[in-house]
Amino acid sequence: MSITTSATLHSPAPFVRRIFNAALGIAAAILALIGLEARAASQTLTETERRNKAAVEAGFEAWASGTGSPYDLLADDARWTIEGYSLASKTYPSREAFLREVIRPFNARMKAPLKPVIRNVYADGDTVIVFFDARGIARDGKPYVNTYAWFLDMRDDRIVRASAFFDSVAFNEFWTRVTPSE
Repeated sequence: MSITTSATLHSPAPFVRRIFNAALGIAAAILALIGLEARAASQTLTETERRNKAAVEAGFEAWASGTGSPYDLLADDARWTIEGYSLASKTYPSREAFLREVIRPFNARMKAPLKPVIRNVYADGDTVIVFFDARGIARDGKPYVNTYAWFLDMRDDRIVRASAFFDSVAFNEFWTRVTPSE
């Protein structure tokens, strides 16, 4: 016969495990960025890498100025994966599914649009990595601030696959606190 205590019933282990896994994912992304930065310093970009990097940077410039976004680069069949444990974490099988389930509901929660500020952009073969901060004002008047790392696989000047990392705690709090406009 075993005795169950309230401490056993309310163990923080799943929460701690999720925090540890999220931290591990962020650490892996940072190490990948550091490794690419060191390698990029010692090599010249190929024409494809320059073109891909320029396309993504132009998408971010359009996003920051309110005239477009990097999502304009998504191929129709692009697969976008939100890594980690946020309420939106999963793989979206197409451009439309991602825009419908994440981007439009996100934007409908904003009073002032999200504006990105790039920390760095890396290109390696067909992959572009963007490390950036973004901030905006939610419909309830409170700021939404997050830091992102996007790994974008490019083909023919289009994003065909993406893996996105961000602070899930900040996202989940915003996603549940703010109701989208109709």
